[in-house]
Amino acid sequence: MTLQQFQYAITIADCGSINEAAKQLYVSQPSLSHMIRELELELGITLFLRSNRGVTVTLDGEEFLGYARQVLEQFRLIEDRFVSPRDRKTKFSVSMQHYTFAVQAFIRVARAHGIDQFSFAIHETKTNQVIRHVETLKSEIGILYQSPFNREVLGKLLRDSGVEFIPLFDCPVSVYLAKNHPLAGEEKLSLEQLTPYPFLSFDQGDSNSFHFSEEVLSTEDYGKLIKADDRATMLNLMVGLQGYTLCSGIICEDLNGDRYTAVPLESGETMTLGYIKKKGMQLSALAEEFVSELLTFSPPETEFVI
Repeated sequence: MTLQQFQYAITIADCGSINEAAKQLYVSQPSLSHMIRELELELGITLFLRSNRGVTVTLDGEEFLGYARQVLEQFRLIEDRFVSPRDRKTKFSVSMQHYTFAVQAFIRVARAHGIDQFSFAIHETKTNQVIRHVETLKSEIGILYQSPFNREVLGKLLRDSGVEFIPLFDCPVSVYLAKNHPLAGEEKLSLEQLTPYPFLSFDQGDSNSFHFSEEVLSTEDYGKLIKADDRATMLNLMVGLQGYTLCSGIICEDLNGDRYTAVPLESGETMTLGYIKKKGMQLSALAEEFVSELLTFSPPETEFVI
């Protein structure tokens, strides 16, 4: 086995096609196919199922690629630290549930890093994907929350994925809505008061379990429920349909504008915001900076950000 074979296998998985991977890797398709077959023979497993429509990663392949990504990431860290640190772009990637304050923290890190070259990535995605990205080292860290309701289920998934959760701070749950909403001026809100209005929730795709929901109290029987895939749509639904969602209550007007507000929920529920990382892996300097920026949003130091 070689690092080159690891990189080739990962590129094929990411492209979903041997032909496309060959183009990106600047090798011939027959040579790439031959190298992958040799790797499969050495491992004694099938990594990919081939068809006219491309390739599909097998279960054995998924497990192998997870380890391969870790090996390559560790090798890159060694290269960056000891071989040619001046010649390489600074890299940092984070995955998160839909939190504007985490985007703001990412922006601050990017602005503060006065370097000529860098390659940063930020992924706002579904809960299961956040965990998957950190497990496979597509992202160095992920941002999500835990609550008494989802802690046991998420905790098991994190342990099985070789990922650990580090708490940042606790937040009381708030109702996030547009300032033109009839209830926006209330000091506190109950779920009963919100019954006439649609509850907005981020769709979790194939992992649409209550335990993966980005919103607390996900098991409540909401008479009006609208699923959305992205934050911009969620904000538009708040304005256009007087919808609402439940969140940390941290407001970030620099990014979302001043058309939204957060009102504390009477339930007394809390959510623990935190980050996840590969267990046993030390954070990079950039990741440490990012975590420090996240902590600046800890209540009560800021106003109430979805």
